[in-house]
Amino acid sequence: MTRGYYSENRRGMLQQPGMGLIHVAFGQGVGKTSRCIGLAVRAAGAGLKVVWVQFMKGGDASEATVLSGMDNITFKCPGKHPFILSRGPQSIHYEHAETALWYAKEAVKNGADVLICDEILNTVIFKVLQEDQILELMERSRRRTELVMSGADAGPRIRAGADYVTEFVQKKHPYYQGYIARKGIEY
Repeated sequence: MTRGYYSENRRGMLQQPGMGLIHVAFGQGVGKTSRCIGLAVRAAGAGLKVVWVQFMKGGDASEATVLSGMDNITFKCPGKHPFILSRGPQSIHYEHAETALWYAKEAVKNGADVLICDEILNTVIFKVLQEDQILELMERSRRRTELVMSGADAGPRIRAGADYVTEFVQKKHPYYQGYIARKGIEY
């Protein structure tokens, strides 16, 4: 059998896994949050209870307005989150990450069907959370809550523990032509 468009052949018997698989969407390319939004809307439309936890953002991205008002979606963000500049993370960044992680753990404990942790992978890059904390959240979620995580990179242990791993590769972006980010398109 030829692979065609798919990267690998199916192995094993077909199964119905139920909820509790782990998704990782990472890379330098655009579209990670948009993928998460699409999955959240699809799940909510199917009647699933979705909890969206925003890491590394201040809750003022354009998607927050829409997601907050949708049936079956609970939007959680710890509050303002200034950019981490070259001087490194400040106490507000650590507090934001710890609070967002607490929201995520509570969502699993309270029976969320789908948990979206937007930009959680960046907390490891900026060292405001440890990779082991992400791995522990993955284990808590497994076979209970569908966990979807996004960010610029995912370490080998996170990738190995995930069921879905999608890398977004940037080929071209107007930023490098001198354009600034546009509300409603990039944020």
